[in-house]
Amino acid sequence: MYTDEQRKLLLQIARQSIKNSLSRDAAVALPVVTDPELQLLRGAFVTLLYEGRQLRGCIGIIEAVAPLVETIAHAAVSAALRDPRFPPVSPAELPELTIEISVLSPLQPIDPDDVVVGTHGLVVEQYGRRGLLLPQVPEEWGWDRIQFLEHTCMKAGLPPNAWREGAQLFSFTAEVFSEE
Repeated sequence: MYTDEQRKLLLQIARQSIKNSLSRDAAVALPVVTDPELQLLRGAFVTLLYEGRQLRGCIGIIEAVAPLVETIAHAAVSAALRDPRFPPVSPAELPELTIEISVLSPLQPIDPDDVVVGTHGLVVEQYGRRGLLLPQVPEEWGWDRIQFLEHTCMKAGLPPNAWREGAQLFSFTAEVFSEE
């Protein structure tokens, strides 16, 4: 569990990274982070919510390939500018955005019967396709375990029943926090 101070700093880094990417002026330096916990290699997602709860962007890095602070900065800019489902965020929208961060645990293989809605996030892989849904998604949509499995398959561009037809399933947990 991250402390309130660590969470506040990560959210500040995400917001400032987006501001810097949208600014034509000189970028503001990001805070220097010496906290060893925030320097650990971790996967994370940054979700941008507009006017409360309307999705405006969500991008992340599944595997732990960089220190958490770098992962957050990169994912925040990508969510704002590179989510293919949305046009890039404009500077005028930034004050209306709420930032949510999901720090991921390492992926673990999981049997479909062991998936717990609200606890696990899922990754499904098959035929070179990969889809991921964060643990909070099925709760937000009111899905049961089967619907969660099916929607994760569809996110990968696979048939809804791919989880029954040999697709690999991986689970993870996430520590989720936001500016709210």
